[in-house]
Amino acid sequence: MDRFDPVARTITLDLPKPTLDDNRSHESRIRSALKDSLGQSPWLSLDICRGLPDILPISGYKVETLVLDGPFGWELAQVSTAGRSLRPYGLAVDIGSTTLVFYLVDLISGKVISTISKTNPQRVHGEDILERILFAGRNNGLEILQTELIDLFNSSIQEITAGKGLRPEDIFFITAAGNTTMCHFFLGLDPVYICREPYIPVVNSFDMIRPKEIGIDVHPQALLYCFPNVGSYFGGDLLAGILTSGMHLREEISMLVDVGTNAEVILGNRDWLVACAGAAGPALEGGILSCGMRAQPGAIERVTIDRNNLTVVYHTIGNKAPKGLCGSAIIDLLAAMFVAGLVDPTGKLLRDRDRSRMQQIGGEWVYVVAGIEETGAGKPVYLSQSDIKNLIRSKGAMYTILSVVVQNVGIGFEDIDSFYIAGAFGNYIDPQKAITIGMLPDIPIERFKGLGNAAGKGAVEALRWRKAREEVEEIRNKITYLEMNVRGDFMSQLTGALFLPHTDLSRFPSVAKMM
Repeated sequence: MDRFDPVARTITLDLPKPTLDDNRSHESRIRSALKDSLGQSPWLSLDICRGLPDILPISGYKVETLVLDGPFGWELAQVSTAGRSLRPYGLAVDIGSTTLVFYLVDLISGKVISTISKTNPQRVHGEDILERILFAGRNNGLEILQTELIDLFNSSIQEITAGKGLRPEDIFFITAAGNTTMCHFFLGLDPVYICREPYIPVVNSFDMIRPKEIGIDVHPQALLYCFPNVGSYFGGDLLAGILTSGMHLREEISMLVDVGTNAEVILGNRDWLVACAGAAGPALEGGILSCGMRAQPGAIERVTIDRNNLTVVYHTIGNKAPKGLCGSAIIDLLAAMFVAGLVDPTGKLLRDRDRSRMQQIGGEWVYVVAGIEETGAGKPVYLSQSDIKNLIRSKGAMYTILSVVVQNVGIGFEDIDSFYIAGAFGNYIDPQKAITIGMLPDIPIERFKGLGNAAGKGAVEALRWRKAREEVEEIRNKITYLEMNVRGDFMSQLTGALFLPHTDLSRFPSVAKMM
């Protein structure tokens, strides 16, 4: 679905010159001509009006104009003499708690012409978002957090524009999608009540502002749109994901899952949407595992084990010496170990199955994926018994969240036509391996679709399709939110999911066939 009607337009005007019979103001002359082109009278700021006497007479009343689709309709952002080409650019940003991704978009062609990714500088105050909320409440913590983001925005804008021979002033529109707390940090809003009962953000729907209001250096007439959120734990990044997937436009039922420390889930179609968020645990991202790491050079991203001779084959990012295990490899590894009989359904290591790789490190039994001679770092890469326990707890929570949502609307997993996996994790996860360990439902593989950076793609869509903002509000108003933390059925079902793949094997027929 390619919808293209961008938030900026350039319009060439050949205005009638003033005479005694036509002595309209400069403003009314240009406003009338733009109304003929746009179908509505545009808004003109005082700054734009100040410049008209210097531009219109000198240009012979032939000008190039650039208009933006603002909060109240079209508004005039720039006027230049005819012949000087105006080419507006937009910046779409995924404001992640770990990484920020910037997309430079040509608003004439609609194409993304450059992308850069930057580590969130706020991580020094805590990997966990709660730690940052606590930091924001101390002294000038909120000001520090906002300044770190704004400084990163400005340096990234300098980098991404310079790389294309442009200037920051060529950016006329910014769209940003992030979770509720990150957007509060970005806009300098106190997040303290987000994590306190009854969990209330300062703002759910952010009105558009000028980027310069918060210190972002782009064109002075530029606009900034921040995706709204549904509540404390359902942010604009998820609304951007729904927009990207198109699930809200189809008759068929779809499910979207953003896999991370929290599992955020949306189920529905064009008529209804149900959503929830619940703690899945950082183990799925490698955050708390003995050898877990983020997807960086040297991270093992794929693992296979021959179930007959137990040979291990792995691949690292950048083909570097192995340093640790990232999220996709962790799921691969546990699935391969289970199928090869190296762990039992409870997750217990079966040490006699492969005595060469089963070793004791720090008083705990582990399964070694890459030995010291392979890592060259003086220590092996391994998965410990406690790591497996944490993994099973995380994958069990994920599956249970999905089950409870599906059951609450009276359908089964078999009724889901498309199953979207969002986030960078979603790009690399192997659905079949996730099914094998009982993390995702056992439905046909072709129904799984990786969305990649859905938040970033949704932010790009909001630049390319000016009606996207209205669509996002429609999505937001359609959502029914289920509070997972207070549901008794979640805890009662979680117990059965704390096995590989589950205590009820009938839920995972494809896995049963492998065993």
